[in-house]
Amino acid sequence: MADARTEWIAAVAAAASRTPGAPVEFLGEYLPMLASAAADGRRPDAGQVRAVRALGRRAAEAGVGADQVVELYLSAAWRMWRELPHAERAGDPRTVHAAAGAVLRAVDDAVGALVEGHQSARRDLIRHEEALRREFVDDLLRGDADVARMVERAEPFGLDLGLAHHVALAAPTADTDLDRAAAAVERSIVTRFGDREVLVATKDHRIVVLAPTSATARSTDPPRELTGTIESACRTASGQRWRVVVGRAFAGAYGVARSYEEAREALQLAERLHLDEDVVDPRHLLVYRVLGRDQAAIVDLVRDVLGPLDEVRGRAATLVETLHAYFSTAGVATETARRLHVSVRTVTYRLATVRRVTGYHPSDPDERFALHAAVLGARLLDWPRTPLPDL
Repeated sequence: MADARTEWIAAVAAAASRTPGAPVEFLGEYLPMLASAAADGRRPDAGQVRAVRALGRRAAEAGVGADQVVELYLSAAWRMWRELPHAERAGDPRTVHAAAGAVLRAVDDAVGALVEGHQSARRDLIRHEEALRREFVDDLLRGDADVARMVERAEPFGLDLGLAHHVALAAPTADTDLDRAAAAVERSIVTRFGDREVLVATKDHRIVVLAPTSATARSTDPPRELTGTIESACRTASGQRWRVVVGRAFAGAYGVARSYEEAREALQLAERLHLDEDVVDPRHLLVYRVLGRDQAAIVDLVRDVLGPLDEVRGRAATLVETLHAYFSTAGVATETARRLHVSVRTVTYRLATVRRVTGYHPSDPDERFALHAAVLGARLLDWPRTPLPDL
């Protein structure tokens, strides 16, 4: 009798496993448990429920979907009931009804435990993958890890480190749900450029996007289109402004770190300079990067060239702002006046004041260069709002 029961249970399991394509091994002792419930109305005990939950975890770890294993269990249940030996189904209607109720209750307990185990394993796998991604991105952007090992670790993420990559950074201007914005960016990037070797992650409360030049090759201006896509997705997801910058593309693992450093430095400069642009072009900040690499020299330049403006009570900041606008408009006083919302006469008066106090003429080619460099340095140091450091 035992051998016959084993045979029909094995036959039911094999038939059920063919429908969803889930391996029969994930049934475990599920069918004998249902058969026992039909025979004596016994509900699965704690040990049996734990065993089914463990099978759910194993299925998730093996890459079998929850829908597949649930379909396996339900298919096995109705097949078992249909093919249950006559002796176990015979009797009056109340007996059959009680047996059916016991089987359905056992199915409910088992499927609930199965899904719970599957979901628990999936959450663990997702957390593990996220940790691996964060660790990989940190090592890649730092640029000091073993290159051969980085190439190997990049494969699961679909990255070919032999290609040239842009690294783009997006920073929120206020507190926001960074993970939600990152998910929106990933969807937009995949929609616009495809999923070819593009990686989206978060680091230091910023969104990081790695995109190979091959992914943006169709665009006439890849960096601008990439940053525009990222900025639009971030703004839509959060409802607020973001500042986005992309580094130039460089080949290799070290090239990724170089592009990241370029983007990071440009983003920091944009924040220090209080730029209004949402999408920042690092090329426009090159002169600030050059000036910032020798702080002692730039402090001396600002102090020697613009320092005398402190003698003009409360007007140093206004005069520096006027000089910056004047140089930004190629020395056109009317355009400077329009940008500053003042009269042309006011602009010329301020420029004359600068010449009288500093000794530098804004219109003289030789003196203009030193004055312009000093103004750029003042913006970098946030002078005169912030006192010059003593170096």
